Amino acid sequence: MSPRGFELSGVEKTYAGVSVLKGVSFAVEPEANTAILGASGGGKSTILRLLAGLSAPSAGTISLRGEIISGPGKVIVPPHRRGVSMLFQDLALWPNLSVLDNVRLGLSGLSLPRKERESRARAALALCAVESLAGARPGKISGGEQQRVALARALAVEPDYLLLDEPFSGLDLATKEQLLGDLRDLTQERGITIVLVTHDPIEASALCGRAVVVEGGIIAEAGSWREVLREPRSRILRLFAGHVRVSPP
Repeated sequence: MSPRGFELSGVEKTYAGVSVLKGVSFAVEPEANTAILGASGGGKSTILRLLAGLSAPSAGTISLRGEIISGPGKVIVPPHRRGVSMLFQDLALWPNLSVLDNVRLGLSGLSLPRKERESRARAALALCAVESLAGARPGKISGGEQQRVALARALAVEPDYLLLDEPFSGLDLATKEQLLGDLRDLTQERGITIVLVTHDPIEASALCGRAVVVEGGIIAEAGSWREVLREPRSRILRLFAGHVRVSPP
């Protein structure tokens, strides 16, 4: 495993006596978009929260760039110092704020002059092709536009890693395809590494070149799409391999 990116080593997580993750070990290399796949309740989102620093492991360690950032029961490096940004499934847009103010709010934790915060917020909206909606409220725009606003807020902080927790559920196929393509292009252009939690291998293969499959709190298999589809061991990838030819990015 390389010390350049994220490294999970023997990570376990227990909630109220229930074991959610059991001895999880894998790495996320810089600029190697990685999908974390599995059924609901299998531990995928827990891994994302651990990477973000929103939760601490019960056992094991999490490292970033060779430095331990979380250990048993302790978040050593807080989220705002990890170079990460997270996009949740519910998007977490504030309905009483304008689109622009929602993006500004995402920058509030950074020590930036007001002029730079304003510049970054507007640039991120333009990057995500929703600058014309700056004055609108989230409830007055479409689901796809809301996704782009949430993405603009995540990109405005200029993260090294973009953590996505099933953010495309509920979108129609055409909107999802367009958004996936735009997101792939934007992150490649800026050298941002994506970690995507999803139960959809088609969505995962459109955005990520590597896959980690979590089943029952353990890693069932991990590697490039070519590696994991050569002899898939997990049920989700056996089904996928039987129906789709993958051309990973």
